[in-house]
Amino acid sequence: MDHKKIAIIGAGISGLTAAKVLEAHQYAPVVFEASSDIGGRVQTDIYEGYQLDRGFQVLLTGYPAAQKYLAYSKLDIQTLKPGAVIYSKTGDTTIGDPSRNLSLLLPTILSNVGSISDKWKVLKLNRELKNKSLTDIFQTPETTTKAYLETYGFSQKMIAQFFKPFFSGIFLEDELQTSSRMFEFVYKMFGEGATVIPKAGIGAIPKQLAAGLHKTSFKYNTRVRELSDAVLVTDKGEKHYFDYVIVATEASALIANLSKQTVAWKSCDTLYFEAEKRQISQPIIGLISDPTALTNNLFYHSSIDSDTKGRGELLSVTVVKSHHLDEPALIATVTKELRRFCGIEKLRFLKRYQIPKALPSLHHLQYEMQASETRLTETIFLAGDHQLNGSLNAAMIAGEKAALGVIERIGGLAQ
Repeated sequence: MDHKKIAIIGAGISGLTAAKVLEAHQYAPVVFEASSDIGGRVQTDIYEGYQLDRGFQVLLTGYPAAQKYLAYSKLDIQTLKPGAVIYSKTGDTTIGDPSRNLSLLLPTILSNVGSISDKWKVLKLNRELKNKSLTDIFQTPETTTKAYLETYGFSQKMIAQFFKPFFSGIFLEDELQTSSRMFEFVYKMFGEGATVIPKAGIGAIPKQLAAGLHKTSFKYNTRVRELSDAVLVTDKGEKHYFDYVIVATEASALIANLSKQTVAWKSCDTLYFEAEKRQISQPIIGLISDPTALTNNLFYHSSIDSDTKGRGELLSVTVVKSHHLDEPALIATVTKELRRFCGIEKLRFLKRYQIPKALPSLHHLQYEMQASETRLTETIFLAGDHQLNGSLNAAMIAGEKAALGVIERIGGLAQ
């Protein structure tokens, strides 16, 4: 089996999972990565002693593919509280899931976010989705998340003050136009596991995947410019010949007949600040629900343990809404909103991550696919979360299926 030459383009979560599956079947793939490190969109930097994830990201332990391919105990995961502190012009209030954290029961009951009817509907939705399979979720006719919530009977106040800011931070769009399938899937995953961040940051996830690879080789700083059959041409004009290629990144820029099938992407800004003190003492996300605010969500990373720590409190702020502000104006706007809505003072700006391709913008979402469906040509297979839905779980499944597609193809030809 080792003599079959297999290339993987992209060392993100999907490419690394594909390599893991290929190694498990005794293959030794070569991974071409345009940057200097693994991880793709899932990386962590160290800046002035602080761990800065490239965008505020969490891992949902309920993800079936993550349970299959990750060892949570070795990630030393830090658990966030299942809820949110919601800020508005009238003050702040806390709402959460008491069934997973009893300390959230009284604050949720007393919260002025939504009515008693809304809160009963939340419990009802929890029960319904717990009993709904992932297959059923992704076979349900699609609508928008906003229409789904309205049809379910949630009040406009509940949608505006909780669902919109909370899921805008997940879907990276502020009108809740994301597919209702994605809403049900994410909501179910929140209910079936914990929301966590590894102690070494989100970048620990690809590092753990790569650490389990022993036969895979990596070519860093090697951008593939063109792919035809199984011939890779790099941006330096070098040609590499393989029997099979898995494209674990957007393929439209590499393959001529896919040039019109570009993936639409959602963008966001994440700004990191050093604060003197934490306005939110516990590890729980903060949301600004005011519709005039540019800031969507905030989180004090220093409320959980990390491998490295700076001198102050580390605060991340995510902006989802489109804007045309330059960096100084963006920092000034966010700082003003943090002071106005959250009472957060004395911040020192650390770093901004402007992420133009944060999540794929998709319709007709799927949970999984057959291995044979990943095959584009006789020698080229496609992976990446954009094949299914925008999630780490989907990235892993797509990588696995592409690798199995290659293996099945080799086995079929050998018979």
